[in-house]
Amino acid sequence: MSILVVQIPERTRLRAQSPVEGEGAPSGRGTEYAYVTSPDGLLLDKQGECAAALLPRAATVIAQLADANVSWHRVTLPKAPQARLRAALVGVLEEALLDDADAVHLALAPGATPGQPTWVAAVDKAWLRAELAALEKADVFVDRVVPSSWPDDPPSGHFAETQADGDGTTQGIVLHWAHSDGVAGLRLQGGLVRALVPRPAPAGTRWSATPGAASAAEQWLGMPITVMSRAERSLQAARSLWNLRQFDLAQRTRGARALRDGLRRLSSPQWRPVRWGVAALVLAQVVGLNLWAWQQRSTVEARRVAIRNAVKAAFPRASDLDLQRDAAAVMQREVQAMRTLAGKAGDNDLEVLLAAAASAWPGDRPPVDNLRYENGRLSLAAAGWSDQQLTQFRSLLQPAGWQVDASEGRLTLTRARPGGRS
Repeated sequence: MSILVVQIPERTRLRAQSPVEGEGAPSGRGTEYAYVTSPDGLLLDKQGECAAALLPRAATVIAQLADANVSWHRVTLPKAPQARLRAALVGVLEEALLDDADAVHLALAPGATPGQPTWVAAVDKAWLRAELAALEKADVFVDRVVPSSWPDDPPSGHFAETQADGDGTTQGIVLHWAHSDGVAGLRLQGGLVRALVPRPAPAGTRWSATPGAASAAEQWLGMPITVMSRAERSLQAARSLWNLRQFDLAQRTRGARALRDGLRRLSSPQWRPVRWGVAALVLAQVVGLNLWAWQQRSTVEARRVAIRNAVKAAFPRASDLDLQRDAAAVMQREVQAMRTLAGKAGDNDLEVLLAAAASAWPGDRPPVDNLRYENGRLSLAAAGWSDQQLTQFRSLLQPAGWQVDASEGRLTLTRARPGGRS
């Protein structure tokens, strides 16, 4: 899985300057970023410096903060729910923070356990949010934010040249000293570094230096030292378990990022044949569906014409307008008229309904004492019928196409229509 490590430029510190110098001062966000790519996080692939929009694409993007941009605090992790953990941390660190609590972003060490001592990293929230937003604006979505060094045991010391001032002069060599009590950036000039870094160093101390600082570091230590470029140190930081994207800066746009990356790849020139193929496939599906619908409509219309012709042939007196509206109703009406002329009872006549009711009438029930017939509906008095008798009466008539409704001591018998509706 490819990895891109982006080095966030060190935040500009306030310094004494004249009012003229302060006008139009830069915000501190660099327009170019040093970067490192790796296929697996171990091997160095490419490195360089470019604008955010020109950064290489990778499956995982890691932002690396300079040592001076992170402060460290040792606390006992409060036992609080995740939703209130940051507020609990602010209460513990309130006197240790040099800025307003809302202006500071806090992050816990990996594997922090409630009730146990742990390290908390503090970063200027507005600055870090602005840096992440600048990268996201260029479609570079940061998955993790890591420090360059962190409290560790055994200790480690890395020597590096300081950044040049605006007038082009350098400020010497700085030792980034990371140990079990915190992280400090110490200039080799003066006695402070001698006082804070024990000599001899604790056993297992790891020393390294950038190529430009190696000579001075070896002279100061009096021993050979491992040369580590800025790119190699970036990969080392990326391999740590730290992730400063916590609490309100936690990564929540993984799905949106994947969708946006997919759409961007799909719109690239390399995917033009695929786009044409998908468009042709969609067009073929639309044309095919329309042809199928046209064929179905033609089949249905042909069947309707056949039915109308058959009814017209059987009943020549039927009007063409009535046939177009409902050929089935015309056929039923004509058959009923012919049955009436022949003196035969129709399906919904009183005689047929009475015969059906008599065929299913329970043997232990007396004859019906009153009935009512209206428009193919026969209503019979059924006071005192048991549920078993009603069920038997209904089950005997349903197979013959009759529907029986029981309500308020009466039975209503009607011819069932298709679908079970009377």
